[in-house]
Amino acid sequence: LLFYRKKLKSFFARYKTLQWTSSYTLPDFPYDVKCILAEKKCPDHTMRIRIIEFLQADMTKYLEGSLYPNSQQYNIVVNALLQAYPFLDEDGNGFLLWKRALKDRFKYVRRPIEDDEQVLRNKCKFGHRRGQTRKPSFAEKKPDDVQVQVEEEPVHLEGSAMDVHIKWLKQEYMKTQRNWEEVDNRMNVTIEIRRKMISDKAPLKDILRLFPFLRYPYQLFREFQLLTHMDIYKKTVEILEIYSENILSLYAVRNNPINIMLQENLKRHTEEDILKYMKMTAACLLLPDVFGDDSSLFAAVNEEVKAVTPVLEVKNPFNVNSCEFALYIEREELAQLDNCIMALAALVAAFHVFDIPCPKRIHRTLNFLESLLFEVRSP
Repeated sequence: LLFYRKKLKSFFARYKTLQWTSSYTLPDFPYDVKCILAEKKCPDHTMRIRIIEFLQADMTKYLEGSLYPNSQQYNIVVNALLQAYPFLDEDGNGFLLWKRALKDRFKYVRRPIEDDEQVLRNKCKFGHRRGQTRKPSFAEKKPDDVQVQVEEEPVHLEGSAMDVHIKWLKQEYMKTQRNWEEVDNRMNVTIEIRRKMISDKAPLKDILRLFPFLRYPYQLFREFQLLTHMDIYKKTVEILEIYSENILSLYAVRNNPINIMLQENLKRHTEEDILKYMKMTAACLLLPDVFGDDSSLFAAVNEEVKAVTPVLEVKNPFNVNSCEFALYIEREELAQLDNCIMALAALVAAFHVFDIPCPKRIHRTLNFLESLLFEVRSP
């Protein structure tokens, strides 16, 4: 009886997926997104986030409220997006990047939910650390809790107008659907007080309490661009595409555990975009070893983060379905990242945005990256 019940359950699951496949159509995007897509322009970070948010909300509707799509359903949605807008498939690597971003969006939506039976069941099932008992982070506090915190903390702002902007940003951060255009505007207005706090060496937790959107990679990159007039994500893509093959061919990294792990995983895949993604990931993680720097100050791969300065936490770097990238500062997670490119860009940006001195034991690696970013000299 149990055997046939499982068979029947499997049959209905396959039937539901097939039905879902045949009926799925892309959502009706907002007007400004439609304009960008109609012009066949590659969307910037804000537009990417908005597209992903709409896809996630649409998938949840098709899944009747479930926040756990299966791999095939992710593939269906991303394929539909790239077939409708082929220019989004950048250099043949778009499918992997859009799928990863969509999966990360579902993770982000699930993270603060603590009273949903399905979410709790899956957290326990997979033993996820975020499903364990712990003190709630700022991102998980209720709006009422945030309001109390606002009144208690010593805020040194110039006039009530600035208070209004800060309060709006904090309230908007707690929402699921955000007005990103207005977020950008208010982050622009508040940059002077934010930079003053950072230059005065205010505690990082106080800065993030007032400006929680700095936890978003997009806002971190945007802050970097306001300071340097440079698109760090775009430049990081160029750097890794140019140097990844050269880095992997160096004798200094031949017997490195990261390189050995890469070679083992390359044998399991034939897709060109996945192979390229793996090589760029390995090149990123091997950078400190190329320059003889301390790799523990750059990235903790399948290990606990120990460094206080900005460092990456990387889990299962060559597993396309379960790889995770996160940026840590002061041993606290600042942001989750989609891939190695975003991770490397966020690491460099964090040193500049938060005005953190570079440790000597990682200086040569960051100096190499900055020389390419700012085109100071030929590396």
